[in-house]
Amino acid sequence: MNLKPKILITKNSIFIILILSLIQYSGCTKFVEIDAPYTKITDANVYATDATSIAVLTGIYVSINKPGTFTGPQGLSLFTGLSADELTLYSGVTDTRLLAYYTNALTSNSLQTSDKGTWATFYNNIFTCNAAIEGLTKSNSLTAAVKQQLLGEAKFMRAFFYFYLTNLYGDVPLAVSTDYTINKNLYRIEKDQVYQQIIADLTEAKSLLAPAYLGPNLLDNSEERIRPNNATASALLARVYLYHGNWSLAIKESSEVINNTILYGLESLNNVFLKNSREAIWQLQPIRTGYNTEDGLAFLIPATGPGYTHPAYLRPELLNNFEPEDQRKLDWVDSTIVTGIAYYYPYKYKISTLNAPVSEYLMVLRLGEQYLIRAEAKLKTGDIEGAKADLNVIRHRAGLVDTEATTISALETAILHERQVELFTEWGHRWLDLKRTNIVNTLMPLVTPQKGGIWQSTDQLYPIPFDEIKYNSNLTQNPGY
Repeated sequence: MNLKPKILITKNSIFIILILSLIQYSGCTKFVEIDAPYTKITDANVYATDATSIAVLTGIYVSINKPGTFTGPQGLSLFTGLSADELTLYSGVTDTRLLAYYTNALTSNSLQTSDKGTWATFYNNIFTCNAAIEGLTKSNSLTAAVKQQLLGEAKFMRAFFYFYLTNLYGDVPLAVSTDYTINKNLYRIEKDQVYQQIIADLTEAKSLLAPAYLGPNLLDNSEERIRPNNATASALLARVYLYHGNWSLAIKESSEVINNTILYGLESLNNVFLKNSREAIWQLQPIRTGYNTEDGLAFLIPATGPGYTHPAYLRPELLNNFEPEDQRKLDWVDSTIVTGIAYYYPYKYKISTLNAPVSEYLMVLRLGEQYLIRAEAKLKTGDIEGAKADLNVIRHRAGLVDTEATTISALETAILHERQVELFTEWGHRWLDLKRTNIVNTLMPLVTPQKGGIWQSTDQLYPIPFDEIKYNSNLTQNPGY
């Protein structure tokens, strides 16, 4: 990994960029309400005031939800959906990066520009988190509550980025400081060690973050669920413990969120993805002036049909996996018919028109996932009835009857199925599920040829961008690339 000067010149430049980004997206008035920035932003004064300190973390949220060609941070939901068995790439799209993700034919050379976007974006933000942790820790001039919340946010976000890096790329370099002389020569470390850092960061973040959602000044409570609170840390911890095989702690953390009925509850299907819905544990506020979510812009296929800006639609296999009575197929899937061909697309977000009222926020963590985490973790501990109960909560919300599964094997299949039809096209859940449950090498050899490619087991990890290896000779490439 190379946190190199051409991307990360100095801490001063990063802070200036972050502050300028907040000015650029000034339409996001509820998210960031700060005074005009200092004439000169430096690492010495950026943490001198609450406002500029808050702006640094706000800049991270802006960076992962900024307007782009495709949905999510560097297209994560789209790219992983193409890699897995969720999305079909429209035949008229000739973009080589999309074709490579879709046919599971990535290379470190041909896709270094686009694939580097995910890697570099996450590591750049990790650098900013590291700088924030160092700067906040040294600062003696901040309001104590603001300093504590921001430290919690920085540690939470660092864990969030490392979670996706290690699940997309496998073993990754672990940078926890801003020392360029160290970072430029880091080796990849084993995934288990990365998970230990993620768990440590989330555990500390949970102790630092406020229990309520906070407003722009981090002193007043807010209805907006756009800055992490301690339940946000618990929710990601629950997922991390599930992935890492610590079932009892996955149950503990998910239960803390589920049992917090003052803040959280399952919404009706059409209300789940609205801004500030009770199901939302953490959302990102839109920053593109005049629009709602980036996912809505990318996934909602207009009357003219799919094309470069709407390049993918749902695979028939996913559509066929919905049970006949499943209301999610009615409420979360829609279609556009062009010359007699129906293109079915995700309809979780329903607004993509310019200047429509902002009523949807991009969902990052939500309560529905927590029930499925707890169901799976309970099953792993032998609590079959508890697993069924949590699974049935999600099924009932979808208009379905109790699961008929009674054995451990049948329930494992039922939970994975429920995750597929509940969490489709959200932040790569399906792609990561296929890998962590060890079925990717059973399913994808059947799916990839249908997409025009040939599956190799090494395709389950994305390649390290070639430039990163070129700049850091200690980095090694993933097998198969």
